[in-house]
Amino acid sequence: MIDDVKKDATTRMAKSMEALVHELAKVRTGRAHPSLLDHVMVAHYGSDIPLNQVANINVEDSRTLAISPWEKTMVQPVEKAIMNSDLGLNPNTAGTVIRVPLPPLTEERRRDLIKVVRHEAELAKVAVRNIRRDANHDLKDLMKEKLISEDDGHKGEDIVQKLTDASVKRVDELLAEKEEDLMSI
Repeated sequence: MIDDVKKDATTRMAKSMEALVHELAKVRTGRAHPSLLDHVMVAHYGSDIPLNQVANINVEDSRTLAISPWEKTMVQPVEKAIMNSDLGLNPNTAGTVIRVPLPPLTEERRRDLIKVVRHEAELAKVAVRNIRRDANHDLKDLMKEKLISEDDGHKGEDIVQKLTDASVKRVDELLAEKEEDLMSI
């Protein structure tokens, strides 16, 4: 019983960590990375499709992404989608290859991005704490129904607290890495 609660909490906390990593990857650091364009949607035959499903995205150098659409007719829609995204990027087209230079980040923009990153980390911590609350609630229900003893319930709560502490520590580590990444020139 306690193992089921622990397994569920562990799985959900791991998913929260994955979501945080995914969100942090979207915040650009000045270095080119294909994941920067993950949320860009391209109009393709009447529907919006993620950019990575209509083109190859490669890192040309540390500040430039090269995008090669699979169809020649997709060059214009891909370029338009990048311009309309909230990333503030200006793509340059040369034949069928679209180059996206990443401008260097200003000090002010870096500080704004750090605020965004801290907010994402705080949301991840809240999610982890909510998972802890749910797990503790499940353990209390098991104790009320006399499926586990009070001692086992308290041991289970200690286990869940250790999982929570480890997850919060991991969030702090990811946050510190991203902040350092953002502030490095």
